[in-house]
Amino acid sequence: MGLPESKVRTGPALKTKSSYRWVVLLIIFGVYLVCMADRTNIGVVLPFIKEEFTLNNFQAGAIASFFFLGYALTQIPAGFILGKKGSRGVAAVAILAFSAVTFLLGTVKSATTLVLLRLGLGVAEGPAPVSMTSTINQWFPAKEKATATGVYIASTQLAPIIVPIIATWIAVTQGWRSVFFWFAIPGVIMAIVWYLFVRSKPEESPNVSEAELKYIRQSEVVSEVKEGDRKSLGWLDKLIRYQDVKKLATNKDIFTSWNIWGNTLTYFLMNSVLYGIITWVPMYLVNAKGYSFMKMGFVASTPAIGGLVGAILGGFLSDKVFLNRRKPTMLITAIAAAIMMFVVINIPDNGPLVAISLGFAGFFLNIGWPSFTAYPMGLTNRDTYPVAIATVNSGGNLGGFFSPMIVGAILDATGNYNIAFSFFGAMLVLGFFIILTLKEPVQN
Repeated sequence: MGLPESKVRTGPALKTKSSYRWVVLLIIFGVYLVCMADRTNIGVVLPFIKEEFTLNNFQAGAIASFFFLGYALTQIPAGFILGKKGSRGVAAVAILAFSAVTFLLGTVKSATTLVLLRLGLGVAEGPAPVSMTSTINQWFPAKEKATATGVYIASTQLAPIIVPIIATWIAVTQGWRSVFFWFAIPGVIMAIVWYLFVRSKPEESPNVSEAELKYIRQSEVVSEVKEGDRKSLGWLDKLIRYQDVKKLATNKDIFTSWNIWGNTLTYFLMNSVLYGIITWVPMYLVNAKGYSFMKMGFVASTPAIGGLVGAILGGFLSDKVFLNRRKPTMLITAIAAAIMMFVVINIPDNGPLVAISLGFAGFFLNIGWPSFTAYPMGLTNRDTYPVAIATVNSGGNLGGFFSPMIVGAILDATGNYNIAFSFFGAMLVLGFFIILTLKEPVQN
């Protein structure tokens, strides 16, 4: 596995124990922070775009949605490519590509061109998440994977915290087109950082010591744990169907596994809610609550503030409290977030209460988010994971394609945001019951 020892682990720095995997995770965090900033800034500038191009809600939703169509289309091809080429070069090219498209978004002269470029942004960004999660799968042992994934997922929530504030200020002071010009710059920087400091596998990195490599690969060399030696969580293990599951060793195994497809379908439902909220909460605050654009920029960040805490806490809970079991936090996300949709609908028209309720909605929606990505790690090996997570991402992110348009159509027909939040709640309840049907694989 990996390159010959004489070619990959040399140098005096390797005589002492290293922790370079955490440096890699920090870079992953930075890269995906840029990814999320480039895809979510559209929610802030939509009110300006809608006014300039005279769009209805469905058309405005389509501008946000078409990113996810391109995004979904490139996931599985990217998984196959990553399985052969590794993440180093593929991710660097993808980061440069979506940064270029982000810049071009500021030059559009029509809504049609804007939709096509959002589609192109999705195509360019598609390989990025598969690269990030595949790198985590290669660089971390089983007992740290959900924690590492939680940090990665946290980047998706930090972006919506800072993007509304920064993007709103740029749009108000310099015009909405300048948002895209400025947001294109960090991606170029991160593409260079990624290529210089990250390798597809720890075996290929000159910064990884033998001790760290042994620690990362420990679960691949330990003898099989006897059932009686495993720590039991009692009734919870029965509820989540905790058991030995045969590894998915081929692509055919992946495409015929209900556990993969069930996780994909649930991820579709979760993404429908997440990106529906990211797209429409700014418009909800402006149109339904009468907020100014600057006030909207601050309150619209509250779901992401809650989500940031939820993602980090959820990864820790999955690894340390639930002992590498992924379904418990997935189930918490589905049912608790559904309850919060009901709360948002019935919250009094009070600024602080609206912000708090949206913050808790984001918290519960994201507490299980790392597990949706970490779950396939327990079903696959390191070689088949890229295709498995690409399948989950491809189907799952179609939720981000359909949901903003569906909500836009609901608002055009009814003008009622409560119906939109009820739609989100129904999706979450359905996801809860699908999660119950999945097996929880034992991980050493």
